[in-house]
Amino acid sequence: MRICSLLPSATEMVFALGLGRFLSGVSHECDFPPQAARLPKLTRSNIPSGLPSNQIDATVSSTLETAGSLYELNLSVLESLRPDLILTQRLCDVCAVSFDRVQEAVNNLTSHPKILNLEPRSLEGIFENIRQVAGATDAPEAGEKLANSLRARVEAVRAKTQNIRERPRVLCMEWVDPPYCGGHWMKELVEIAGGRDELARLHKPSVRVEWKQVVEFAPEVIVLTCCGFELDRSVEEAKILSGFEGAHDLPAVRAGRVYATDASHFFSRPGPRIVESLEILAHLIHPELFAPPPLAEAFKPIALREFHAANTPA
Repeated sequence: MRICSLLPSATEMVFALGLGRFLSGVSHECDFPPQAARLPKLTRSNIPSGLPSNQIDATVSSTLETAGSLYELNLSVLESLRPDLILTQRLCDVCAVSFDRVQEAVNNLTSHPKILNLEPRSLEGIFENIRQVAGATDAPEAGEKLANSLRARVEAVRAKTQNIRERPRVLCMEWVDPPYCGGHWMKELVEIAGGRDELARLHKPSVRVEWKQVVEFAPEVIVLTCCGFELDRSVEEAKILSGFEGAHDLPAVRAGRVYATDASHFFSRPGPRIVESLEILAHLIHPELFAPPPLAEAFKPIALREFHAANTPA
């Protein structure tokens, strides 16, 4: 079987199922495990690199309105690979090539591949996607085994937090400038990890929130889970956050409980490592219950002195 994946999360699923040898091509964002990055690239981004986050937000909106997609398919490479199965999604046009463009391309491919559309909105949805990929690749037993092992790790976290009385107010920011709340599985992750994020939208897309809502919520823990940003870029976003009116008075800032994360590889990637995202959150919210996970490259506490370095207004 020749598999092409247009999603980093799907690529990780294929490798986690032990089927990486069948992958023929991947998206330009597929970089884990390392061998995935060496495969032919099937997509490219229409968004210029190096833009500040507020310009990225504006460019995304205008590009979707005018071009209909943030990404393009490399049709000649896709045709040359003659895929039997293409893994894609229609959940979010910001995250991958639009489903309509994939469907249009497939109609013209001589190999007549099957399309598997993945649309997870929850933890259980992610586990179901794993089973779907496994079923489509004739590996249903591997899918059940992987999904069950991930679910067991989730339940291990839940068992430690389900009876705790103190549930800190947690804000997971999917974007800083302008501010966006967490969406889809993020509220669920926070609740299992022993916190409460009342600005997040359960199993629904993230949306822009007014900064005054954040101030009124007064989060005790802030976790920057900026979609598509790795750790170093999230640290820079924290400096922007520090310029927002009233930021220094937030309980999370006063207590030194603001954290940057590598959301690109963890929180915003609905694949097997979403469980590691949960384990990171559990430690950040309840360090008295959860030891630091062995993922030093995935998160970083932001010292108050870094907040004082910025002067960007809200």
